[in-house]
Amino acid sequence: MPGMKIGDLARRTGTNTPTIRYYEEIGLIPRADRQDGGQRRYGDEDVKRLTLIRRCREFGFPIEQIRSLVTLAEEPGRSCLEARDLSREHLAAVRTKLRELKALERSLVRFVESCETACAGGPGPDCTILEDLAKPSGRAKVAAGMGRGTGRRRARGS
Repeated sequence: MPGMKIGDLARRTGTNTPTIRYYEEIGLIPRADRQDGGQRRYGDEDVKRLTLIRRCREFGFPIEQIRSLVTLAEEPGRSCLEARDLSREHLAAVRTKLRELKALERSLVRFVESCETACAGGPGPDCTILEDLAKPSGRAKVAAGMGRGTGRRRARGS
């Protein structure tokens, strides 16, 4: 489908037009041919390439890995093991992020429990969550399981 406008490309790939322009700007997709009036024109290969890019973004691949995957998809002499290795690398990063998110979740649970047992309903400045977040240690004591959420203070309203 040669001669496709940017809006058509956007609809066919589920990618918005500013993103398409950005991908052109950073060289992730080649600059489009231009019509006499200066309008960008795209073909089926652009649809395929942009769909690949969009799907890679959905999976959270960083731009540089996407650049490598796009190049790999367009060079028949290269091995698909490169795609596997990049995917494996990204999987490791995702798993690390999941561990970090689980730790964050545990910390937030402790924050909430601390507030519920020590200060719930009291004045904002006395909130254990706010006190711990304001400490300069870089890591709130409640998040590390060492906060005041030990039930020393009776929860207000109970």
